[in-house]
Amino acid sequence: MDRRKSIKALLIGTAASGVLVEACKNSDKKAIAASPDAKLEDRMQEEKDYLKKIEAEPKFFTEHEMATIIVLEDIILPKDEISGSASDAKVHEFLEFIVKDMPEHQTPLRGGLRWLDVESLKRFGKAFKDADHKQQIEIVEDIAYPEVEGAISKNKRTIKPGMQQGVEFFNKMRDMVMTGFYTSEIGVKDLGYMGNTPNQWNGVPDDVLKQYGYAYTEKELKECVSFDKA
Repeated sequence: MDRRKSIKALLIGTAASGVLVEACKNSDKKAIAASPDAKLEDRMQEEKDYLKKIEAEPKFFTEHEMATIIVLEDIILPKDEISGSASDAKVHEFLEFIVKDMPEHQTPLRGGLRWLDVESLKRFGKAFKDADHKQQIEIVEDIAYPEVEGAISKNKRTIKPGMQQGVEFFNKMRDMVMTGFYTSEIGVKDLGYMGNTPNQWNGVPDDVLKQYGYAYTEKELKECVSFDKA
């Protein structure tokens, strides 16, 4: 299941699981892996055609915009001792796909990136991506934690004058970055989501059996309960 399907599954409250596709014949594996269609092997033909159409479209974000996105996504979700950053998960590539797949996001994201640059130019005389980390965080701090009407918060903060567009942009960007990250391989591992994996059950614990006056027979222990641990 690709990220687009995962998002849909998350939106309806179900858990998405990965699909591992393997070639039927070992002799064909190398040829399939080298093929541009390798990642589409588990798709319906309609989806294959659609994905190829999206990938064939010119890039939406400019190099400057993409560089800004990479800086911002790693501020939103930096690398830590558990997992990689948003850029490690290639969330920016996910965003490039999303704005083509869902064009309604194009104007808000492009406008928000422009707002970041204008604000950074006013404060520091340089584009957001070229500002130092402390300066970037200063701007982000003003748009990341505004008070939301009706929300319960220990640290209530109101939106500063002139920050409304930045707040709206950052809220959208944060949601999309988190969606992109947690539907990526790195993000799924970060969650510790195991999917539908088989496990081994060694029977009812001894203390519970004793509590209710039960015990396994030697035959049950040998045939049904005990497992060899690899």
